[in-house]
Amino acid sequence: MMKDDIEKIVFTEEDIRAKVKSLGEVISRDYAHVPEGIFCIGILKGAAIFFTDLVRQISLPVQFDFMIASSYGDAMESSGTVRILKDLDYDIDGKHVVIVEDIIDSGTTMHYLLDYIRLRKAASVKLCAFLSKPSRRTVEVPIDYCGFEVPDEFLVGYGLDYAEKYRNLPYIGVLKREVYT
Repeated sequence: MMKDDIEKIVFTEEDIRAKVKSLGEVISRDYAHVPEGIFCIGILKGAAIFFTDLVRQISLPVQFDFMIASSYGDAMESSGTVRILKDLDYDIDGKHVVIVEDIIDSGTTMHYLLDYIRLRKAASVKLCAFLSKPSRRTVEVPIDYCGFEVPDEFLVGYGLDYAEKYRNLPYIGVLKREVYT
């Protein structure tokens, strides 16, 4: 069982639900002056669950698309080289963009993506990350909307994975060290 691999639960389903609702309300308030709404970009795979929950909490028109980008590959440490594996299908020229990410760790991938999206002439670009792990940051990234700041622990659940497992856990927990060492 997956739950046997979890050392402790950091954020319960209730914690997550309350934070996502709060983030959706803040984003809705910040963009209330934009009648055409916003364009949200979900960074797959990790942000898929958070992204889906978040856009349903935004009370404005929302267009969206997804990207896949990585600086990790199959490793646990960032290589420093970002690869875009799936680009946007839609033009974002003149749109107010909110990039939605599960966790900002080293910051390498998101730093690259922020620059990449800005070059595509968006009217504005902001970042919403469910989790931020500042102790691991090698590149500073401005997070406009942040769910929780977390310590340097191996977190899984609610989209976060280890070897493509645990994403479907409804909470966020610390993975036992013996599972990944």
